[in-house]
Order: sequence, then C-alpha cells, then structure tokens
Amino acid sequence: MLDALTLATGVTALLLAAWCGWAAYRDQPTKDWHLIGMAVVSLLAVIQLVVGIVQLARGEKPEQGTTIFVAYLLGALACVPAAGLMSLSERTRWGSVTAAAGAVVLAVLEVRLYDIWGG
Repeated sequence: MLDALTLATGVTALLLAAWCGWAAYRDQPTKDWHLIGMAVVSLLAVIQLVVGIVQLARGEKPEQGTTIFVAYLLGALACVPAAGLMSLSERTRWGSVTAAAGAVVLAVLEVRLYDIWGG
C-alpha cells in the first residue's frame, strides 16, 4: 500500500469529521459543501481501492491475508457514501452527526488497513 495515500485519506476523513461535527455542534444539517467534502474523501477511498487491487494483481501480499485486506478496502469505500446518504435522509443536526461518525469510521479503517498490509 502507499503509506502517503493511506495517511492522506485518514487525515482528510478526520478533517471531514471535525467539519461535520462542528456543524452538528451548531445545530445544522449537512449542507452541499459537506457533501462535496464527502465526495473528495470517497474519491480518495476509490483511489486506494484501485491501488490495492493493482498491488494484489502484481503479486504483492498483505501480511494478514488478502481476503481481510479486500474486505477492509471495500468497507473503507462504502462507509462515507453510506453515511452521506443517511445524513441526507435526516435533515437535522443528527445528519451531521451521522456524517461525522462515518468519517471517523473511515479514519479507523485506514489505520487497520495499514496494519493489515504490514505497516
């Protein structure tokens, strides 16, 4: 895995979590700018998925197993878009809380992906 990409995705997810958490603190729902931030974080997760698949195709192996690695990649790809969709259905501060929670989950998944790969 690319350590810089994993770090960038994790840090960006934490920034998104702080931003959505601030909106929740101010009793605001997610807005279009938050959704754009979620799209950026999701794009980083897509890039990470592609890089991970390419590395597996080249014969590189994660230390803790390919199956768990791919499962975590797919989970990392899905968590922010799923939280974003749920935040759209809840147009209160709790939508912002949901988006922030999804971003925190992505950051934790990034740490776990780093460990699985052998970092």
